[in-house]
Amino acid sequence: MTNTTAVPVHGYSDLNRLMSLMTGDEKHGPAATSTLDALWVLYDRVLRVSPGTVDAPDRDRFLLSKGHGPMAYYAVLAARGFFGEELLPGFGSYDSPLGHHPDRLLVPGAEIGSGSLGHGLPLAVGSVLGLRAQGLTEPRVWVLTGDAELDEGSNHEAIAYAGPAGLEQLHTLVIDNASATHARPGGIAARFEAAGWSVRVVDGRDHEALYGAFTAPHPGRPHAVIARVTPKR
Repeated sequence: MTNTTAVPVHGYSDLNRLMSLMTGDEKHGPAATSTLDALWVLYDRVLRVSPGTVDAPDRDRFLLSKGHGPMAYYAVLAARGFFGEELLPGFGSYDSPLGHHPDRLLVPGAEIGSGSLGHGLPLAVGSVLGLRAQGLTEPRVWVLTGDAELDEGSNHEAIAYAGPAGLEQLHTLVIDNASATHARPGGIAARFEAAGWSVRVVDGRDHEALYGAFTAPHPGRPHAVIARVTPKR
């Protein structure tokens, strides 16, 4: 599926309406709303990607590892013009491109198929290495994970590798909505810091704090932003 027509772009105030168009089972509403503000700030003010540059080699890449409850992701993509909002009411239906987990072959702007937890951060590491191999040092790679997703061991292998490797193009956004089963000694930030990452911890609903954390300089190191959020029910 490709985006071939101009689509109106909506603002932050439209996101709740856009999300309300998606109904049915398997919505994972709290998981979705936890990510809404951080996703909006990324797509509105940080990511260098647009509907017209989804295939450009020098675009920024955003990987939604937290693929459960992608309603907020779909709402933000629709608001930014990657596809029309008329697709949203079909969310999760048999013939809709907007599945309960995003499919990169069906959703305009999606970089990976996700929903199987724990794969996004390793894929982001590989994406940075692939860009470096092509001599592309400007594109940034962002990956959004959840705090519970960090229970998956593959994430910790990626964290342990990326710091010493100095993967400056790599950025990880962790949505901390206190859903993790296994606590990490010292908290999430300490895990990244121990591996040599640059780390910021912010209120996941504060747009200016998020923007400041997203754009903080981190020369020679990957960057992690821990966004603490109380889910909206």
